[in-house]
This record gives sequence, C-alpha cells and structure tokens, in this order.
Amino acid sequence: QVQLVESGGGSVQAGGSLRLSCAASEYKYRVYCMGWFRQAPGKEREGVAGISTGDGYTDYADSVKGRFTISQDKAKNTLYLQMNSLKPEDTASYYCAAEPSCSCSSGGCLTYAYKNWGQGTQVTVSS
Repeated sequence: QVQLVESGGGSVQAGGSLRLSCAASEYKYRVYCMGWFRQAPGKEREGVAGISTGDGYTDYADSVKGRFTISQDKAKNTLYLQMNSLKPEDTASYYCAAEPSCSCSSGGCLTYAYKNWGQGTQVTVSS
C-alpha cells in the first residue's frame, strides 16, 4: 500500500548526530501511524519512536527519550528521525513503518502491527 524508502544512515562517533529520512510514496490518507524501529545483530527488533500523524502524538522508547526526535513533513511525504548524543548501543539497522487510516494517540505507536516497511538504513556509532 505505501512504499517507504529510508536514507540518512552512516557512521558517526559517540556523541554525534544523524538525521534519518523516510520518504513515503503517498500521503493520500488523512491519518497514519508511523514509526521508526531498529534491529541490531543478534537482537530483536525494537520500536524507537512513533507518531500518530493525525494529531502529532509521539512516543519514544525509554532508551532514546531526550536524544531522538520523530517528526513529519506532510508536504514532502517524509518522516524524520533526528538522533542526537548517539551512543555505540544505538548501532543498528533502522527501519520506518507506516499504516494508513490509523491512530495510535492512545499509545501503541511502537507496538502496532505495521504492514508497510522500508528496506532499512544502517547506523553505526563508534566509541
């Protein structure tokens, strides 16, 4: 339904910043649930940040609160993840996900069963 393409990954030193982008093929629905997830080798995928686009409600994993910010630019059909104060434990492949006609303002942006996923972008943080 929705094609997603991530970009912006790379290699940085601890304490550095990166901004990930997720370009969506369309934003024709009025509201979406969208999220950023990550998976490190040998670990399960975890939700990092989520947003309910209808009202802008956001949710974050405890491990990234105060360091990461999720945002959207509806005019550009793009979701962003600004990552500051990066740590080596943030190293992972990062994926964006989206579900149209969805609201997660009551919670659940990080646990929703998303059906649309991007291909991922690698983030490597060195100490």
